[in-house]
Amino acid sequence: MSEQPAPRRRHLMDPSQPRKVADPEAIRRLETVQRRVLSALILTTVVHLTAGFILAAKLDVAGDRTDAQVVLVVIGALFWNVGVAAVLGINKRPLLSWWHLTSLLPLAAGIWWVCFA
Repeated sequence: MSEQPAPRRRHLMDPSQPRKVADPEAIRRLETVQRRVLSALILTTVVHLTAGFILAAKLDVAGDRTDAQVVLVVIGALFWNVGVAAVLGINKRPLLSWWHLTSLLPLAAGIWWVCFA
């Protein structure tokens, strides 16, 4: 009786059957999805960080230190700008964009809430 060789396990490399060449279109789609997911993670983190700075300015700084409160709100807005620049860079867009003007929203809302509300 002749013994048949054991079938090769699928998780091992088989020199007689090389791997398929990756489709460039599939790689492009995968990279697009990866950039979008990373952008969403960055934006979520930046929104929470900015909100945390504004909340800290309102709740943690003594009422007579308005200058310190405003500085914390401005730092939060700067982090917002850095996050916008990171998302633009990841998505291969020009770093100078009108999207940086969106940092004026948390800046204005934070200063109003901290100083006047």
